[in-house]
Amino acid sequence: MSPDVWMILAFAGFLIAGVPVAFALALSGAVGILAGLSPEMLATLGTNTYNSVAKYPLIAIPLFILTGLIFERAGVALRLVRFAQALIGPRHGGLALVAVLVCMIMGGMSGSGPADAAAVAMVMLPSMTKAGYPKPFSATLIAASASTAILIPPSVALILYSIVVPGVDLRALFAAGLFPGILAGLALLLPALWVSKRYGWEGSPGESVERLSVRGTFKQALPALFAPVLILGGLRSGLFTPTEAAVVAVAYGAVVGLYLTRELSWRDLWELFGEAAIISGVVMLIIALAGIFAWAGTMLGTFRHLAEWIIGLTDNGVLLLIFVMLAVLVAGMLLDAISIYLIMMPILIPVMQHFEWNPVWFGILLAMNIAIGQFTPPVAVNLMVTTEVAKIRLEHTLGWALLFVLAMACALALVAVFPAIALWLPTMLGYNV
Repeated sequence: MSPDVWMILAFAGFLIAGVPVAFALALSGAVGILAGLSPEMLATLGTNTYNSVAKYPLIAIPLFILTGLIFERAGVALRLVRFAQALIGPRHGGLALVAVLVCMIMGGMSGSGPADAAAVAMVMLPSMTKAGYPKPFSATLIAASASTAILIPPSVALILYSIVVPGVDLRALFAAGLFPGILAGLALLLPALWVSKRYGWEGSPGESVERLSVRGTFKQALPALFAPVLILGGLRSGLFTPTEAAVVAVAYGAVVGLYLTRELSWRDLWELFGEAAIISGVVMLIIALAGIFAWAGTMLGTFRHLAEWIIGLTDNGVLLLIFVMLAVLVAGMLLDAISIYLIMMPILIPVMQHFEWNPVWFGILLAMNIAIGQFTPPVAVNLMVTTEVAKIRLEHTLGWALLFVLAMACALALVAVFPAIALWLPTMLGYNV
């Protein structure tokens, strides 16, 4: 067998054996080096791991992770929920609408689907259960809505995509993700409202909603609502770069938690630093060890051979795009977004260039696909979070998950057929698309 085949089979074998993705990437890369190069080339492992993480834009990832944790602990989700409840009032499907809206706003702060799902589920699930919503429905809706966090800026997934794909402007990606993210949220909301009306689920106990003042809850939620404006406004004005925006977001979140909501103490902040470091360490470890796999695949020509094979399947770019989207969807059901980008993009970049697909538009399509995978069993990281909060089994959510997968797939199809949904805003803002 050729070294390419050895490396791919080794990677598949390690995954089947239950080896964590990061170590599976590193070990299969080492197998490829031994099979196709020489044992002496193993000396490059240290250099490759360092080069993979020694990139300035990657600083934004741990900082946005910390931002999400700070806003979650600062009581921001509760204030957003109360404001949304006061604004919408008691009606069929009212709490479903609140859950989707709050998830989308929280996604504009954290950039992480699981963090978004955890923050909103803790607040929304008790209220939705009390109002008559079945726990499997509520958990699935929140998990699906939280997946929009990797579309709505700032998105950790889009940051990584801008690093993996050369020449892509991260500001253009952030702008391009806004309308598709909103479209995905609306696509989830429509079936949720229809189901709520069909089964007669109330939005919320009427008396409690009537007591909530729109003006009062708006004042409480204003610091949270201002966070996405600060981040995106600063990027648009050129006041700071995306990496600097992450620093600003952390500082703003700390001020909100310590001095405005007063639900965050200095001790809590120190604990959040440690928690963010652990999560970021896992992410950076995957990126670092994937560098070995990427270097081995490049030196052996594995990625080039796979790309040529994919291109050779058909000359029809539309059919091949559908094939790629289905492949990414399946990968999203099994792997996290970071692993998917690191494994698949070296293969897909030549395909994208061959068919002259716009890299910004293609990046948004990938993100939407990965978002669907975040709430599609068997792995479904967002769904794992919400089912844990709801204290239900993952398999109980399968029917609702399929409904929302179909809904978001419709949104994905619209963005694929009409690229202007993603590209209009960055073009209007003058970014390079």
